Parts: sequence; C-alpha cells; structure tokens
Amino acid sequence: MAVPVLTAVSDAVWESHLVAALERGDLGVSVVRRCVDLADLLATAATGQARAVLLSADLRRLDRDALSRLAVAGVAVVGLVPPGDEEAERRLRQLGVLHVLPSDASPEDISTAVMETVQGAPAAPAPSLSYAEPRTALPDPPPAPPPVQVPEVGVGTGRLVAVWGPTGAPGRTTVAVALASEVAALNRSALLIDGDVYGGVVAQVLGVLDEAPGLAAAARLANNGQLDLPALAALARSVTPTLRLLSGITRADRWPELRPAAVEVVLSLSRSLASVTVVDCGFSLEQDEELAYDTAAPRRNGATLAFLESADTVVAVGSADPVGLQRLIRGLAELKEAVPGLTPRVVVNRVRPSGVPGDPEKEIRGALSRYAGVEDIAFVPLDVPGVDGAVATGRTLVEAAASSPARLALADLAAGLVGMPRAPRKRRLLARSAGKRAAG
Repeated sequence: MAVPVLTAVSDAVWESHLVAALERGDLGVSVVRRCVDLADLLATAATGQARAVLLSADLRRLDRDALSRLAVAGVAVVGLVPPGDEEAERRLRQLGVLHVLPSDASPEDISTAVMETVQGAPAAPAPSLSYAEPRTALPDPPPAPPPVQVPEVGVGTGRLVAVWGPTGAPGRTTVAVALASEVAALNRSALLIDGDVYGGVVAQVLGVLDEAPGLAAAARLANNGQLDLPALAALARSVTPTLRLLSGITRADRWPELRPAAVEVVLSLSRSLASVTVVDCGFSLEQDEELAYDTAAPRRNGATLAFLESADTVVAVGSADPVGLQRLIRGLAELKEAVPGLTPRVVVNRVRPSGVPGDPEKEIRGALSRYAGVEDIAFVPLDVPGVDGAVATGRTLVEAAASSPARLALADLAAGLVGMPRAPRKRRLLARSAGKRAAG
C-alpha cells in the first residue's frame, strides 16, 4: 500500500514537476494533497490523511513549533533544499529534520527517503510539545500510527539542575542564584537561567540593569532553527568570569514566547556552554488547557515542565513554617504526578526556631518523613541581614556575605550537586549554630 504524502513547496512549478514524477512510477508513495502554505499543511496533517510531508526549506513561517504540531499528527518530515544551499540545509537540520535532500534529487531517492523516515520513526512517546492534546480525553480512541518524534539537538556533557518550589515564594530564586554562584566559585563554568514564566527577577537580584529577556530571545532563535552555541553564548550575559546569566521574562503575559519545544533546544545547547546549568523555575504545574480549548492549545506551564523533565537534578524548595511545609508536602505530590519517576532533592529554606516549635530540624524532618516519605533533607538557616544585603547591592551571597550561615549551607548543597567534597561536619555544625543565633 502506498504511503500517503503531502507536499508543501513554495515553488508551484517545481512542485508540479515533483508530484508528476512521483505519480508516474510505482515508488510506494502517493501524493494526497498539495498544501498551499503552512496553515494548510498543519490543518491537513491534523486530519490524519497522510504519514509524511515533503516541504521546502523556504516555506514561510516554518519553525520548530510547526514541526512539533506535525509530530503530534504523526506526520514524518522530509526536507527539500536548493542544490548546494548549505545554509538552508543547516537550518532544517537545526529545526530537527533528519532527512534533507536537494530539490534535484531523483523521484526514487525522494521516495526512499520518505519510506525510511516513516518506517524509522521511533516508537517512544513524542517529546514535550508546545500544545496540549485534547484528544487524549476522549474514551477508547481508535488505533493510530505511532507519533513521529521531532529529533533533538545533540546534548553536551554539562549537568542541568532545576530549582522548583510550590506557590508562596519559598525562596526559589535565592536558592537558584546561590547554587549557580557557588558552582562558579568552585571554578566550574555555570549558567543561570531565569525560567519563571510568571515573571522572573533574577536579573534584578544580580543587579543586571539590562533586563533584555535572554531566554525568550534564545527560544525564538531555536524555534526558527537559528540557535547555535555562539548565538547562545552571545545572549548569556557574563556576571563573573565563570558565571553567565540568561535572563527571563519580566511580565507574565509573555509566557507564549517560551514554547517547550524551543526551550528543550536551549537546554540541550546549555549543556555544552557550561558544566552546570541552574534553572529558576516557575511554581505552577497545572495542565488544564484541554478544559479551556477544543483545539490544540498552547501550554502555559509547558516550559516549566520541560525544565523539570530535562533536568538531571530537581531541587524542591520549601519554607520552614507550617504553611510553607504544608505547601511543600502537597507540591511534592503534584511534582511526582507531573514528572513520574522523579526523586527531587528537598531543601527547607529559612529554618529558624520561631517558625516551628521545638527543635525545628527534628520536627521538619519528622513531618516530611511522615507525610511525604522524604528522608534526605537539606536545611538552609534564615539569614535576613545576609540575604537582604546581597539583594540590596545586587551581589551574590558569595560576594556579599561569605560567612553567612545560609551561604555556607547552600555552598555545601552546591558541592554535593556537582560531585565535589562536602564541607567538613564541623563547619556545617557551625553554620547551623550561627543560623540559630541569627534567627534568635
């Protein structure tokens, strides 16, 4: 049975010759529709009429987001470029198109590429995409061909740490900035990404006056197939010789700029740019787009989920008070549901005797063990003068309060995350006692 194929080629004359050549011979493919533009292609692909598409590199508005929608529809992609146009071929490959042929390739070669693309599609689930799939809510859906996965950009060897916490400002940004700066202080290259889709403040915390959203710009380039390592390095501002910052969006209404498919490309390249990448994530894990839309819908929290799913380590931050601990316990359950199989590193922030009756560390450890099944917990003492002084001067705790009990605890946590030796037990005890004195 012939494989049903769509075409979406900007040159109508050349497309006519291509379709005629494919139809003349028994090549195992059948052109079922010639799409006039990208919108027509996406609409036709969503109907399930085809298994593959032949598209040209200069198709207007072609980007990674469009390829993600084709992947949802189960349509494989074969790219066609003008002979010798290396720039067009490079762009398609950066968008994730594996099979790229010159436009003067023979019909036999094109049909072979179509068959290989369709038959070689992985059976694994598609990556995190920019759209909710409302059809998953329908009962007993009919069998369908497996979705075609959009190939990912090759990743480097750097580690990715996502810092997350429930609603209520438990100190996600403080912990993320401290971890990145501590990694940099260990003479490791570090990249700090502000990934809070509800309005990031990392640039302000570090005293960076130019708050151009570096992450949004990187995501736009990735979505257009133009992001590479030099481009990412140019967008990531140098804070110290070993610490870079990719600033985030400062307004919550700009969240559509951070599409998950593009964010995943940014994260892949960040592993090559720095030995450790720390992401300050937003709090919300909700995925209710299918309740508000009857079509494919953008996912507001898709970027946050992409950060968490891509991370090697997730640091879950909670506040050391009854309300903060309740939110942390519920948040850990939501986190486990959103990212199955994840075991986060739990950090309890702002520990002080007045927040929890009795011995705060003992009581918090018992509560988290009983209600969340968490045994391994890192405690960060409350240090209002140290943290406030660092934020007020736009500096990190390493620079502003090197002997701060909060800084010493976070330095110990950072060393463990990157595989460096932990601080001596004596120093950790001194940090805890100093924290108790500061809180008292």
